[in-house]
Amino acid sequence: MSDSVMALNIQEILEILPHRYPFLLVDRILEVEPGKRIVGIKNVTINEPFFTGHFPGFPIMPGVLLIEAMAQVGGILAICSGQDKTGRIPYFMGIDRARFRNPAGPGDTLVITLTTRNVRGSSWKMEGEIHVGEKRICEAEIMAMIRPAPLPAPGRVYSAEAKG
Repeated sequence: MSDSVMALNIQEILEILPHRYPFLLVDRILEVEPGKRIVGIKNVTINEPFFTGHFPGFPIMPGVLLIEAMAQVGGILAICSGQDKTGRIPYFMGIDRARFRNPAGPGDTLVITLTTRNVRGSSWKMEGEIHVGEKRICEAEIMAMIRPAPLPAPGRVYSAEAKG
């Protein structure tokens, strides 16, 4: 593992994560200390598809999507900490001690920070927090496993780019 700190743009994130719109919930990685810590950004806009029903007239980002954003950033940390970054994807394994402190909504920039607590083989346990400015939005412990990416079924198209 390298101790260098790096940043990732959206194109680099798309090379790491299998998620795509509307389920990609990380826009940028500000810093990664492989094996140790990561800080990512999600810019929340009124155009998010979940705001039409959560809640009309008072849009709030659902808590499960805050946790998913945290899990995606944690997955990037785990992938960026390995020697082989290609052909691997993070799988969400579990969550403990999730707490929601304040709502997040349109116009907010979520600053998502995760710190490694434990690594055993391909399994990771991370402690995460999401802030908007100085306000803590939520915190949780996230567990993930890094596995080889599955091969697509014959004749099946999985990405929008491949549909042509």
